[in-house]
Amino acid sequence: MLNRRTALMRVSSILAGSLLAIALGAAQAQADQIKLGFIGPLSGGNAQQGLGARNGFLLAIEQANASGYPHQVEAVVLDDASDPAVGVSAAQKLINDPAVIAASGHWNSSVALATIPVFNRAQMPFIVWGAVSPKITEQNLPNVTRVTPTLVNENKPLAEAIAKDGKIKKIAIISDTTDYGAANTKWFGDFFKAAGGEIVASDAAAVGTTDFRAMLTTAKAASPDAIYFGGVVTEAALVRSQMADLGMGSLPMYGISGIYDPKFIEIAGAAAEGTIVGTPSVQSNPKLEEFDKAYAAKGYTDPAGSYAKYAYEAAQILLEVIKEKGTEDKEALSKAIREIHHNGILGEVSFDENGQTNMAVEIDLHVVRDGKWVDM
Repeated sequence: MLNRRTALMRVSSILAGSLLAIALGAAQAQADQIKLGFIGPLSGGNAQQGLGARNGFLLAIEQANASGYPHQVEAVVLDDASDPAVGVSAAQKLINDPAVIAASGHWNSSVALATIPVFNRAQMPFIVWGAVSPKITEQNLPNVTRVTPTLVNENKPLAEAIAKDGKIKKIAIISDTTDYGAANTKWFGDFFKAAGGEIVASDAAAVGTTDFRAMLTTAKAASPDAIYFGGVVTEAALVRSQMADLGMGSLPMYGISGIYDPKFIEIAGAAAEGTIVGTPSVQSNPKLEEFDKAYAAKGYTDPAGSYAKYAYEAAQILLEVIKEKGTEDKEALSKAIREIHHNGILGEVSFDENGQTNMAVEIDLHVVRDGKWVDM
């Protein structure tokens, strides 16, 4: 009888120990699961930019999970629809989830300017992968950094390249009324004038405007050699199309990365021909080539575009500092991001005292020919 009782006690002890081990293992597994947030335009007229960036972000996380990263990482992907109010709701959702350690977002500067106060109040590390307004990093919020150049960096070499070519001496500017549009108007205009050119007209319209004919008629009366558009895809395409309607189709139209999108060609149709944009150039290197191959191998239906590489790099930086600093102290993570020297697909990435990338900027010029964007 005693032996039987002893045996039962041993079985109970073993069972209890096993249950404890299972519970501890489950708790450890739970502790090792973290989330990183991504926000961008996944619907609407700018979706092509956000979808490529989303894929780049997800690719970085998938690679980390497959390579023995110390945490199992889950991406929380949210759509901001290029709308500041939608973006703020998405940001609130991320900061209210205790498993979300850090995040990256936006393509539209107006959306980023609306959400960064939300992330700042929560002291959540936040890396901007696309939005280019100087105001984003000029605020020097300690948790906010940006891996892309600003629109200042994009407009200067574009304006100088146009002026240096010598064919275009007078430009009319049309933009949207957002911070992004106003900043493009200022900086392109300043740089073009400094390079010896002349701004002969300037006008702006709210995002969502569909009829630019009055503005274009005024611009046409000033006899410009070209039009510069300082907004984004849909409005840019409508301007280009209506230029053709008003007999201005032979004039070149210029812009920066905000209009570099297949959607522009889709909306503008045949009128898109000859449109020229400047986008930040990233020097080819083995890591970037590996990224391009990995992206192609995934068979994404969405092209990488200009921003997949930036979102991928943002995710890589977040993963690196979390691996080094852990998940408990968000302020320490933000500080580590500011101080990082990350050798990635963009080259050597570091940030200035405001959290802006130190990357030197040259631009690639692209033109629409035969219904496609091609390098010049």
